[in-house]
Amino acid sequence: MLPIIVQAAENFCLHQLRLPSERIANVPQKRTLLAYIDIEADDGTLHRAYIGCDAILIQAITEAFLGEDGSDEQTLIDMLLETTNMIVGSAKVLAEESYERSMSIMTPFFVPSEANEGDPEEIQRLSVENGEMIIALKRL
Repeated sequence: MLPIIVQAAENFCLHQLRLPSERIANVPQKRTLLAYIDIEADDGTLHRAYIGCDAILIQAITEAFLGEDGSDEQTLIDMLLETTNMIVGSAKVLAEESYERSMSIMTPFFVPSEANEGDPEEIQRLSVENGEMIIALKRL
């Protein structure tokens, strides 16, 4: 399932932000805003998909969608939640079209920096211009 979500994230960067992305590995972790959305596959399995963006990238996304170049933290959080919804929603469509696999997605939630979500099983990082996106998946 992670490859589908990563593909949707790459599509989001290319088509919505008009920025290319590159898959990267083993980079030092930056402070990121993190959100998750729960996914139920047609076979009944549950997963939690995480989307995280560093400050540079989430501000670039906010500028692209809202035209704001100096957003407050709540606006950035709201934009992250919407970005998570768009990426995982796109992954849902990709899964249905490409793999004939349906899934239901829930409401996205913001993860406060002090929360401990445990370690996800799969992680992929994307470099987008000067920013970074983290896509992760954990089975529930």
